[in-house]
Amino acid sequence: MTDPFSYQALTFGTVGLLTAAALHDIGFRTLPDALSVALALCGLGLHVVLGDLVLALPVALAVFGAALLVWRAGALGGGDVKLLGAASLAVPLSAVPSLLLGTVLSGGVLALGFLALRPFVPAAPGRRPTPLLARVLRAEAWRIRRRGPLPYAVAIATGGIVSLLNS
Repeated sequence: MTDPFSYQALTFGTVGLLTAAALHDIGFRTLPDALSVALALCGLGLHVVLGDLVLALPVALAVFGAALLVWRAGALGGGDVKLLGAASLAVPLSAVPSLLLGTVLSGGVLALGFLALRPFVPAAPGRRPTPLLARVLRAEAWRIRRRGPLPYAVAIATGGIVSLLNS
């Protein structure tokens, strides 16, 4: 590593982008392409600093390709595929396995949490305006009742952040 300041700045940016993606997915169940592009750019910068860009690109493409197959099977959203590919570029090469394992484990915990909450969700939410957190909770209750999609960016962000902090 030639520049520890650049490494730390890129790591901090990556954590911020992963957090923003998770929050956006919770709120809207979408992931803006700009977040994935910015995350990939952070990853490119990180691997330039680490000097292993030539090795990192095929690994990120392989993760993206595998995630694309999972999307094709209907088990992952398109935004999640792009985010996971970008996240695999935004962590050091040695952290890619922990990113993937952390994402899968976090996704399992997320799914179990949603399944466990389903019996406790009230039949109909209130209609009056409330603060942002109450609105998000009401929207999640609606999604749980309707068996809507999980905000899988939360799992990807968790896996990414944990793998970054442990590398």
